[in-house]
Amino acid sequence: MGKTGIEEHFIERDGKRLRYGFTTGTCAAAAAKAAAILLLSGTAPKTVAIRTPKGIDLKLPVLEPVRTDGFASCAIRKDSGDDPDVTDGVLVYAKTMFSREPGVSIDGGVGVGRVTKPGLKQAVGEAAINPVPREMIRLAVGEIAEEFGCAGGISVVISIPEGVALAEKTFNPRLGIVGGISILGTSGIVEPMSEDALVDSIALEIRQRKALGDTRLVLTPGNYGADFLKAAYGVTDERIVKCSNYIGDALGHAVRTGFSEVLLVGHIGKFVKLSGGIFNTHSKYGDHRAELMASAARAAGADEETAQSMYDCVTTDEMLRILREKDLLSGTMDVLSTRIDAALAARFPALRTGVIVFTTGNCELFRNASAARWTEEGI
Repeated sequence: MGKTGIEEHFIERDGKRLRYGFTTGTCAAAAAKAAAILLLSGTAPKTVAIRTPKGIDLKLPVLEPVRTDGFASCAIRKDSGDDPDVTDGVLVYAKTMFSREPGVSIDGGVGVGRVTKPGLKQAVGEAAINPVPREMIRLAVGEIAEEFGCAGGISVVISIPEGVALAEKTFNPRLGIVGGISILGTSGIVEPMSEDALVDSIALEIRQRKALGDTRLVLTPGNYGADFLKAAYGVTDERIVKCSNYIGDALGHAVRTGFSEVLLVGHIGKFVKLSGGIFNTHSKYGDHRAELMASAARAAGADEETAQSMYDCVTTDEMLRILREKDLLSGTMDVLSTRIDAALAARFPALRTGVIVFTTGNCELFRNASAARWTEEGI
């Protein structure tokens, strides 16, 4: 690709130096700028300069320039750096044409998704090009129009031919974005393995469920919880928001989005951590499953030897086996349920949170009072 300016930017994570990349939004703006130069001058630049909202200046190679009497087109290759992004290496095309409408108009072509459900940053029917990339495109093309003294309008169509197939590997189908991927990026830069990006996508799904009229949010960490909800209660995939380990972040977004009721469903291996106030359930933020389970068992009447044997277990399945053998399962689950309720009420007092906890084989362990009422009424 040659030197782009992104090579100088990296972060240290777990002892490794990880290189930044740039977003599809940056690619779209750079391609549009190059295509505007080609449209107005007749010559395509070898590279195009673009300043990202993060303040990082890039100089990106211009690929596949085409000019006819009716339009000009250029492409920029996406570089995700060391982030595991499915769009890494794709070509983002921009086609520019003269328009009777003043200013810069922007739309999506092949491989750029189109919005079919409310709750996103674009209206239903619009191309899935987020506000920051739209503004980057508008400013980049407007700058070139002013430089060449173009008084008329210029229309821009962004296309990503590979986006049709790639869309199936993204959240887009769940969000009601059809036909392709989204043009994304608030900073213009991809930070390697960014947790913020994942949390943002969870928040987006939560906002969409609200926009679609849900009064109660159904939240689970992942596929196990979704499968349990479908098998036990007939909840459809589209109702379920998966939050991975980011339970606290998801509940916070639920509050900010205006939900007052959340049904939280998960495996005991993750949800036992909630009883200790651990709301990011990734092991690097705190595990303590054995300690928390053994503590609950002690509160339910387990002797020291039983608690120690649980503490020595590797999995929660092993701990549950011990509790069943000692006839302590029901009492221990009651303690955990009470402690989870207390932790949720302390951190999210504005939420009424129903909790259902299950274990391997979709075996339900307990429901709190809210969850019991809601399952009877119909989730």
